[in-house]
Amino acid sequence: MLSQPPDQQGSDLARAGRALVRHGLATAFGHVSIRTGDAFVISPPTALDAFDAGQVRTVPLGTAELPPGVPKEAWIHHEIYRRRPDVGAICRSQPPVATALVSAGVPIRPLHGQGAFLGPETAVHPDSRLVRDQAAGTALAESLADAPGLVMRGNGAVTTGTDIASATALMWVLEASAQLNATANAAGTPQALPASEQDSWRSVAPELLARIWLWISREERNS
Repeated sequence: MLSQPPDQQGSDLARAGRALVRHGLATAFGHVSIRTGDAFVISPPTALDAFDAGQVRTVPLGTAELPPGVPKEAWIHHEIYRRRPDVGAICRSQPPVATALVSAGVPIRPLHGQGAFLGPETAVHPDSRLVRDQAAGTALAESLADAPGLVMRGNGAVTTGTDIASATALMWVLEASAQLNATANAAGTPQALPASEQDSWRSVAPELLARIWLWISREERNS
């Protein structure tokens, strides 16, 4: 993974935050981060559409104490990055339908192609409490294991990616998949895609996530 200049990282995080709020995936809470060498850059503890590039902060991996000016749940990011060298960015927000399904004990399975990006069944972290210490971050990272994302029962979701574009796009995919699962469960008995078809879709995930990012990050501009 190539490291970006600090200003670009901050701008990318701010853009991701605005996209999440614009598409109903975050309200007052949430945070996004990008790995940078032996550290990560994270959004400040404010609404995801209310910060700019200059407000992001850097957290060193291996720290025993979070620096000032970062979300108290930055331990989520710290512990995932420590265990997952493949992860270059993390998105933490509150997709409402995904959260509701898991709270109801309904698994989120791939009923359409993009849903396969999250695996045969979206992982679940069983603890709804805020992740405000390293031990809690470790427990969440263990629930995630090698999955691309998970739903925190009663407390939103976390998605990962090689970059902030793919991590943010995957959060959108998670909520879209949850909406399909909710509709299908109300109508009948959902049938997940066959394993071979899921594999085929996962093989094109990078290409399609990049396109989803271009769509969800598009902002209206004044003429």
